[in-house]
Amino acid sequence: MLKQRVITAILLAAVFLGVLFFLPVALFPAFVATIVLISAWEWANLSGIGSWWGRAAYVVLQAVVIAVAAYYVGALPVDTTGALAEERYRNLLIIGCTWWAVALLWVQGYPSSALLWRHTAVRAVMGLFVLVPTWAAFSFVRLQEQGAWLVLMIVAVVAAADIGGYFVGRRLGRHKLAPSVSPGKTWEGFLGGVTANLCLALVIWLTTGQAILSIVALVIPTSLVSVLGDLLESMIKRERGIKDSSALLPGHGGVLDRVDSLTAAAPVFALALIVVDYTVG
Repeated sequence: MLKQRVITAILLAAVFLGVLFFLPVALFPAFVATIVLISAWEWANLSGIGSWWGRAAYVVLQAVVIAVAAYYVGALPVDTTGALAEERYRNLLIIGCTWWAVALLWVQGYPSSALLWRHTAVRAVMGLFVLVPTWAAFSFVRLQEQGAWLVLMIVAVVAAADIGGYFVGRRLGRHKLAPSVSPGKTWEGFLGGVTANLCLALVIWLTTGQAILSIVALVIPTSLVSVLGDLLESMIKRERGIKDSSALLPGHGGVLDRVDSLTAAAPVFALALIVVDYTVG
C-alpha cells in the first residue's frame, strides 16, 4: 500500500508541475475545471446521489455553473491580455469565503448541524459552493504575473499545514480539534501546522524579498482555513458512511480526498492576494 501511495503521489506531482509550468496560461482554467468536475462526480456520491445518471447530471450542473462563472469574470472567451475583471473575481471569492464561514459553524455543530444539511439536495448545493469558488480562485491566481509560483505557494501552505499538523499532532496531540468529525485531529497538531507555515513565510521572505507582513497576510489565513476543507469533507463522509470519496487514485482514495484542503485554502488565498496586492519576483 505504501509503495502504491508513493508511486501515485509522484505521478500526481509530476502531472501537476508539468501543467502548472508548461501548459499555456489561458488553458489553465480548463485544467482546473477538469479537476473540479471529477471532484463533482465524487461529491455527488457524498451527497447521496446513487445512480450514475444522477451523478452525471450533477457534473453537468457543475459544468454549467462554472461556464456561467467563467463568462461572468471574462474567462470565456479566453482572455490572454490580463484584463481579468478583478472585481468580479472578488465577488465570487467573497461568496466562497462566506460559505466557508458557514461551513465552520456546521463543522463545529456536528452532529446536531446535520439537521440543516443532511438532505441530498442541500449537500448537492454545498458542492457548488465548495467547487465553483475553487475554480475561480485557482484561475484568478494562475492568471496573475508569476501566477505559477503563486499557485505553488497555495499548495506549499496546505502541505506545510498537513505535515506540521501530522508530526506535531502525533507527538504532542492531546486536545481534540473536532472529535465528532475527525477524532485524529488535535489542537496541538493545528498549531503545529500554523507554526510550520510561519517557517514557510520566513523562507518566502528570505528568498523573494517581499514585505514580511504581506507574506504573513497570505500564508497564515490560508493555513488556518485549510484544515476546514479537510474537516468538511470528513463530516460529509461520516454522515454518508464512507471512508473515501472514490477509489480513483490508487492508495489515495478519490481526487476530492486529495484536494479537500485546497478547496478552502484557495479562495482565501486568492481574496487575500487581491487585498494585499502581493507580487512575486
